[in-house]
Amino acid sequence: MSRDLLENPSGTREEILAATLESLCEHGYADLTIDKIGDEFEKSQSLIYHHYDGKDDLVLETLEYVLEEYRTGSLEMEVEDPREKLEKVITEPLEETISDKERKSLATLFELRTRAIHNDAYREHFTRSDEVFEEFIVDIIEEGNEKGVFRACNPVGVAATVTTVTNGALVRRSTSDSDDWIADVRDEVESYLEKCVYAE
Repeated sequence: MSRDLLENPSGTREEILAATLESLCEHGYADLTIDKIGDEFEKSQSLIYHHYDGKDDLVLETLEYVLEEYRTGSLEMEVEDPREKLEKVITEPLEETISDKERKSLATLFELRTRAIHNDAYREHFTRSDEVFEEFIVDIIEEGNEKGVFRACNPVGVAATVTTVTNGALVRRSTSDSDDWIADVRDEVESYLEKCVYAE
């Protein structure tokens, strides 16, 4: 949920979403208000009320925008080799060190994800988010199979496993004071890929 995605908004809608994302990452969901979003928005706050009914409408549209940007960016990934592509997708969420800003963004994302427990709109979004991530991994694995660099495996099962591990890392990083465990998790994921996905 990088703030950079909306660094150069091209119109009023994107300016509002950029203000929402910045305010959301700064204050978290629980303390987010339209007034705080308005503080990040350079135009009249009345425009926010004109386009959106409340903060959940704003947050959900911002999440959808970020998801679409991720999906588009993934499709345009410059890396050609399926193995390099898969490693890039997996290692980024499991990087050994992250900045305080990144940690805060992860914590906000986890906070939003917990809303899916009791809110259908958030549940639909995060279900779709997982599906987008998994479909991207499935495409990489199928490409690797076609090129003979991956062994025969269950692409859907691998994608579900990787998604579950990265989501677990999100939860733990959001609620733990230490990242001492992350290198071991990454090593185990790489070992799993070596044994179950990559061709010998």
